[in-house]
Amino acid sequence: MTVGTPGSPSGALAGCLLGQALGDALGFVVEAAHPESVADYVSGCLRSGRAGDLSHPDFPFGQYSDDTQMARELLCGIRDYGGWDPATFARRIAALFGEGREVGAGPGTRSTAERLRSGVSWREAGRPAPYDGNGSAMRAGPVGVVFGGGVDRMLRVAAEQSLITHRDPRCTAGAVAVAGAAALAAGGPVDTGAFIERLAAWAGREDQTMAAAIRSVADWVDLEPAAAARHLHESGLDPARTDQWMGISSSVVPSVTWSLYAFVRSPDDYWETICVAIGAGGDTDTMAAMAGAISGARLGAEALPRDLLARVNDRGTWGAAELTDLAGDCDGLGRPTAS
Repeated sequence: MTVGTPGSPSGALAGCLLGQALGDALGFVVEAAHPESVADYVSGCLRSGRAGDLSHPDFPFGQYSDDTQMARELLCGIRDYGGWDPATFARRIAALFGEGREVGAGPGTRSTAERLRSGVSWREAGRPAPYDGNGSAMRAGPVGVVFGGGVDRMLRVAAEQSLITHRDPRCTAGAVAVAGAAALAAGGPVDTGAFIERLAAWAGREDQTMAAAIRSVADWVDLEPAAAARHLHESGLDPARTDQWMGISSSVVPSVTWSLYAFVRSPDDYWETICVAIGAGGDTDTMAAMAGAISGARLGAEALPRDLLARVNDRGTWGAAELTDLAGDCDGLGRPTAS
């Protein structure tokens, strides 16, 4: 697999969105699969040059899920409005679900979309605590790149877009962490300790449970993935784990934490980051989408395998070229306007 370098000319936002889409598509193949199937997939396909040989049971390889659909719709809203507007994004969520175009959406976002379609304000439509799904964190990476020039504004947008669908503060903090990680990754060298502490501090503005979980990564980042996954479960970071997932669940705290671990252990190697994100099993598409967005923001689109990027799509539309164009359309829209 091709590995690029930080600051590639293809741009951080295109790298972020494409890195998310490809990670999502690769992880979608084995979402919630048996751990042995996931291990075989990572070793026998991803690490053996056979990525793309297997596909999701219901879609050809390359189909990404609502993780990337929602990130795309968020950017479309920014493009259409000329900046961030929560009502514009809320309308795009309602349209995506109203037209039956969503793929693999969780109950939090789905129920919110139904309320938005019925006329409930975006300020009130989000699913409240204790629902703690990762549906608002999974789409937050591009926010960090678009609005990364101003920390306070970036954190506000990341939190506000989260509240449209997920009102538990753990979800808001998870979205802040993913957006912040993409912003930091795009900004220069990654010092693991400083990176983790900065994200924990930002997440702590919203929720201390998420902040503590992020800080804990520093204690086990040097563990090999199998040992790290055991540590995550044994330490109680994934209390919502069920037999359905047989891996890391879709709860925001463990899935965001694992995605950050996957990135910081190999910040200059997109492919290794994706393999680790998927290898833990469970909510593989979302963890690979979040980790892929952060890695892509750092390395740029040139770091991604072109043969696989060429197969990324949403039911035959919105492939890599269209996603790249969307990233270009959003370039500069996060900059503060002069008063």
